[in-house]
Amino acid sequence: MTRQDRSHDHQGAVCAQVGGFDVIDCVACGFRHLMPVPTAEELESVYRHEYYSQEKPLYLERTREDRPWTDLVYDERYERFESLLPAGARTILDVGSGPGFFLLRGQERGWKTLGIEPSTQSAAHSRELGLEIVEEFLDDRTAAGLGTFDVVHLSQVLEHIPDPTAMLRLIHGLVKPGGLVCIVVPNDFNPFQKALREVCGFEPWWVAPPHHINFFDFDSLGRLMENGGFPVLERDTSFPIDMFLLMGENYVGNDKLGRQCHSRRKQLEMNLAKAGLGDLKRRLYRSFADLGLGREVVLIGRRPQ
Repeated sequence: MTRQDRSHDHQGAVCAQVGGFDVIDCVACGFRHLMPVPTAEELESVYRHEYYSQEKPLYLERTREDRPWTDLVYDERYERFESLLPAGARTILDVGSGPGFFLLRGQERGWKTLGIEPSTQSAAHSRELGLEIVEEFLDDRTAAGLGTFDVVHLSQVLEHIPDPTAMLRLIHGLVKPGGLVCIVVPNDFNPFQKALREVCGFEPWWVAPPHHINFFDFDSLGRLMENGGFPVLERDTSFPIDMFLLMGENYVGNDKLGRQCHSRRKQLEMNLAKAGLGDLKRRLYRSFADLGLGREVVLIGRRPQ
């Protein structure tokens, strides 16, 4: 089915227009997404061969540079999983596992890990770390051979795929009864971004077709998970980096300044951890999430027994 064939299924108010695409607040889907919707076939070449080499050429280098901070972030996430699961329930599938550092941290904590990743560059890097990786897209065919897991983790995945609702149905069969799904997506069209558009004159720089197809907030992702059979247990977020823009630090299109702002965020979080204030930071960020703020939507849901 072509994207034109599906256009009658998607109706809603236009939120932004970029590069020949509209972003609509789709009544049928319950979340914002591009129109026309790119097909899976149109995206396959991009994510197998081009995404990390062209769209994110410095991603691996910078991820290595960020390791002390990302390990802190990943440890907090695994600690939440461990607190919500029985002792010994330690199997995880990472969908869109990228260069593998999240799975590596899990392995170091004693988890049995598996990644599924279509990018040839990222899959190769993950194998160099000693990780088991299925170099494919997740679909009905590949899911059939994966088994079931205590946790299925999808970070920065749902915004890229043509049909998130179908993906949640597929994920449901991969999570053991009583197991968890953790989904992380950008928190786009959030209140700070609204202020930047309406008061500061910013264009919606976060709309990047065709790479980002879907745009979620806490409520729309929560509904998607609930409808997919995963009642939400926890809401969390990451630092609301848009605050730098509101304070006059315009990093949009300025890579050097963007890295400086990112470094300040890292320093804040690592200093709080060193001071033994990790729980304070978690409570602060959950308060951000309750207000619809933060750069990411992070939700954990459970498949009922």
